[in-house]
Amino acid sequence: MKPIEDFPRDEKSRIRFVLTDIDDTLTVKGRLPAAVFDAMEALQKNGFRVIPITGRPAGWCDHIARMWPVDALVGENGAFYFRYDDRGKKMIRRYWKSEAERSTDRYRLDAIREKVLDAVPGCAVAADQAYREADLAIDFCEDVPPLPPSSIKAIQVVFEAAGATAKISSIHVNGWFGEYDKLSMTRLLFKEVFHRDLDALRDQTIFCGDSPNDAPMFGFFPHAVGVANVRAFASGLKNLPAWVTRAEGGYGFAEMVNILLDR
Repeated sequence: MKPIEDFPRDEKSRIRFVLTDIDDTLTVKGRLPAAVFDAMEALQKNGFRVIPITGRPAGWCDHIARMWPVDALVGENGAFYFRYDDRGKKMIRRYWKSEAERSTDRYRLDAIREKVLDAVPGCAVAADQAYREADLAIDFCEDVPPLPPSSIKAIQVVFEAAGATAKISSIHVNGWFGEYDKLSMTRLLFKEVFHRDLDALRDQTIFCGDSPNDAPMFGFFPHAVGVANVRAFASGLKNLPAWVTRAEGGYGFAEMVNILLDR
């Protein structure tokens, strides 16, 4: 991972899209610094598209799409994208699976929930679960005392033994049924909203993240950026970002934006 301040000027001039994880990428100790909003607004004012790609739930994503300086977002690790149409005053919601499929999945995930809670002492259903539509989030450090890596892996194993996909973020293990992930839904978003092929835009796009569930994005984008706290996961990441910031979390994101905009 190379320091973000070495990002080549000629490459910076080509970037038009900034995709970013939220937890521990935009946040610092669970809070969103003012510097992050300033950075996102500055990106939009300078003609960049700003698109969070997050594991957070549909309820939060509805708020983010309406209230934040963003152009769209992908939520629940690829279960959907939301975009708020300012002119039409309408929320556009696009899901990977139908409502009936999501309802069926919910029964299967409820059964896994009980298995996880029985198998891994100290974990808990994430506080934001009530606002989720497609996955099950198990908390291992957000609102519970931090669990060791062995316990986090054990949560993932329970999901996978039941045939679910399971990804580890910096705070949760998220499980769902389906072949989608952050990257596959981002492809669909670009095709349907921006009418562009994501493959053709790889060198015009930055993705900023921090944890294992960002690995598909790190591997796909040649200019992927990790905020400094990504180093804590480096040994277990299948794909590392090309660049890394000096600062952690949201301050690292703001650092990246300042370099991108030559501020």
